[in-house]
Amino acid sequence: MNAWWLLPFVIGVNFTIWGIVGLFRVADEGVSRRRPPPRQRVRTADVGVLIAAHNEQLVIGSTLASLARLIRRGNIHVVSDGSTDDTVALARAAGVHVVETPTNLGKASALRFGIEHFSMLGRFRAVMVLDADTQLDRDYFRVALPLFDDPRVAAVAGCAHTRWQRQLGLFGNVVVAHRQRIYVLTQLLLKYGQTWRGISATHIVPGFASIYRTRALRHIDINPPGLVIEDFNMTFEVHAKRLGRVAFHPDARAYTQDPAHYRDYVRQTRRWALGLWQTIRRTRPGRATFAGALALMLLELVTSSVLFLLLPLLIISLAVVALVPGAATVPYLGDLPSVVSFRDLALGVALPDYLLTCAVAVLERRARFLLTGLLSLPMRVTDAAVALYALPRAWLDRSTGRWVSPTRRATPEPDGMEVA
Repeated sequence: MNAWWLLPFVIGVNFTIWGIVGLFRVADEGVSRRRPPPRQRVRTADVGVLIAAHNEQLVIGSTLASLARLIRRGNIHVVSDGSTDDTVALARAAGVHVVETPTNLGKASALRFGIEHFSMLGRFRAVMVLDADTQLDRDYFRVALPLFDDPRVAAVAGCAHTRWQRQLGLFGNVVVAHRQRIYVLTQLLLKYGQTWRGISATHIVPGFASIYRTRALRHIDINPPGLVIEDFNMTFEVHAKRLGRVAFHPDARAYTQDPAHYRDYVRQTRRWALGLWQTIRRTRPGRATFAGALALMLLELVTSSVLFLLLPLLIISLAVVALVPGAATVPYLGDLPSVVSFRDLALGVALPDYLLTCAVAVLERRARFLLTGLLSLPMRVTDAAVALYALPRAWLDRSTGRWVSPTRRATPEPDGMEVA
């Protein structure tokens, strides 16, 4: 059987469509560079930074030190949500605004608490939501803030990069490299095209490092009951309430500490998947462009997840037919090689998946992807299982939004940081 029928499940129709739109954006912005640069209407002095933190003593100090190089400390605000470690002491020592919540509220509630406590909607033209483990690239504001020159822009999504650290070990590098591969492919092949000019079709303004225009943030319900995370909900509200469009540029980089343990990776991915399905259950998409893009993404997410979950079963079944005497006479099992073969799986699944990894290795200029990418398929099977597991849970579970942070690693000072 021809193996190429498997390609849409591996590479993705979404990646193909929005990747082509992204190429048009590249051409458009190449022409735009010849025009006079726009006047920057929102400056760093107009931006308030809000960090919700829960037991982040290993990372908060370096995050604030890095941030203070880009924006004055008076614009930085930390909400300690029930921390029991030295998070508060380290934040106060950094010379930024600090407040503690009366109890452990969860990230979304802590953000709302901080916005109200510091009166941020009245003091700033834009509010950045930043995670306690995130460090901004030195050019982040230079790239992100001019995007607000378009008065239609309600939010600017940061471009996620994982932070590499030498002590991760082999399997830790596999987990972190897989997450970075997801970042590269989804941001360059999806989000870049989905945020071109008048298009606003992205489903996520990530809560790790993104900026909201204050006039839009006033109308966003940051913490509706029953959601496990806030960023999908905030993005959907921008679309549903027609508050403006979402802008994104890959040069607005920010570096985050991703899980280096498989269990932490699964737990975090499950929260993200559950948060997506819960938001879909709660909020109607709004704009037709966003609704169409979302429907296509969800259809592809479910179908490709089913395929990847079947992949181990297919491999085992084909091996049984090939190696076990008499297995070929078993009804249905013996017919399987006529439907799909090892060659089909190698050429239609393993090869294109690894070629995607090779492309990421070239873009990121990191040869380690060539090694870690050999285990990409098992990680994609994990992602598929988590996505499908979370789907019914969105209708069965009611989440509190309380913190479930991955195991943190001590973060070096910014100058000593190795970034992707």
